[in-house]
Amino acid sequence: MSSLNHRSLPALAARGIQVPRYDREHIEVGVVHFGPGAFHRAHQAYYLDEALGADPRWGICEVSLQSSGVRDALAPQDGLYTIAVLDEHPGYRVIGAIKQMLVARESPAAVLERLVDPATKLVTATITEKGYCLRPDGGLDTQHPEVQHDVQHPHAPHTLIGYLVQALKQRREANVPPPNIVSCDNLADNGKRLRRAVVELAALSDGDLAKWIEREVPFPCTMVDSITPATDDALRARVAAALGVEDRWPVQREAFCQWVIEDVMQGPTPDWAAIGVTITNDVAGFERAKLRLLNGAHSTLAYVGSLAGLETVYEAISHPDLDRFVQRLMREDFRASLRAPQGLDLDHYIDAVLERFRNPAIRHLLAQIAWDGSQKLPFRILNTIVEALEAGRPIARMCVPIAAWFHFVRRKAANGDTIVDPMADALSEIGQRCTGEAAHDVSAFMNLPRFWPARLASNELVRHGLTRAYEQLATVQKPADLKLDCFL
Repeated sequence: MSSLNHRSLPALAARGIQVPRYDREHIEVGVVHFGPGAFHRAHQAYYLDEALGADPRWGICEVSLQSSGVRDALAPQDGLYTIAVLDEHPGYRVIGAIKQMLVARESPAAVLERLVDPATKLVTATITEKGYCLRPDGGLDTQHPEVQHDVQHPHAPHTLIGYLVQALKQRREANVPPPNIVSCDNLADNGKRLRRAVVELAALSDGDLAKWIEREVPFPCTMVDSITPATDDALRARVAAALGVEDRWPVQREAFCQWVIEDVMQGPTPDWAAIGVTITNDVAGFERAKLRLLNGAHSTLAYVGSLAGLETVYEAISHPDLDRFVQRLMREDFRASLRAPQGLDLDHYIDAVLERFRNPAIRHLLAQIAWDGSQKLPFRILNTIVEALEAGRPIARMCVPIAAWFHFVRRKAANGDTIVDPMADALSEIGQRCTGEAAHDVSAFMNLPRFWPARLASNELVRHGLTRAYEQLATVQKPADLKLDCFL
């Protein structure tokens, strides 16, 4: 079978496949994106592909900090790849927005050249929470080895933060206006956190540059949303059957797709409204709703469902007890902590999230959602528990996913399985010390450093709730064992 490339586009269009509606030869690079993983290519690149239909300035230079995998897969395909939209009636779209692909460890000078180019008006990033090298208090971890490297080698950085500082320094010296720098990671106050990290790194060597960045450079907060399961061989086969050509690295997502950006950007931007992006002064309201109602429910399904041997979100939400439990958690516990921003109906949003979970066409693996629990759970659930305690609301149901995570870690450690988490070593050590006795094991996890908000670390109501939930989940091995009525 031949491969997807520019020459194959006319034949694909004849098959009814959606292909780029613009002349790819004449698009310009106006966007530098760090982290060309599946979510970005199913989300931001999709929106920019839409923008290119009317404005050729928004082609993408993809930058991978370390891995050459995406570059090596897509270069023979002229940067083209397929989005499979998995719904009741699946659809396929070839995205042509990628104009250039760079691997930073191979060519740092080329990355900096592209960042400093006046044509670059937008810098976006999806590098996951750990890529920001932050301390628990949100500041830059200046002792992090990669940050230390960037201080010593500013012209060949290893981190996104280092590249941004050096590029902004060069743009300022050349009197080139700064770009809009847009974090698209699932990180609370992502724009503010990225600005703080960049300013703090700049201040280590140039106080005036740090002040200029803080004063002049837009770092809008954002909220991004679309369920994007990992690419697998089944997807590759399905795409090949639909297109009649081989795509080495397609991506898949649900039909629902949302991008919310804070209204602080400067200079030229895509026509956001025309391509379906929401510009608002209350990103935080959308972000909290998504983090708690969607992501909090996702983590609950992942940790509780995996204990029962379930593999996907669809399987987990199809379990009657788990379905009832998650609905109650969302409608009563998570919703009580939220104030709806203008334009968002929380009850309708909850209904929409549950409908998305029940989409049988999306094979969203619980194992994938379960990665990096130490980084996700504080934002998705622990902060909600803090607010519930302060308001005098019950916390018992919210203790269940945290206790399920404890069991998840304990079982991984007992089986010698890899724990995918920045705190893997500490978690593995705790997991190996677990005895199965609830009070002992919960105490061990409550001593995990840099995880617990101060309000929770020694709270007896929290300890009691976690111990009770841990006991209830201890014997769960298969779907029939999962009984959650005592928490309803």
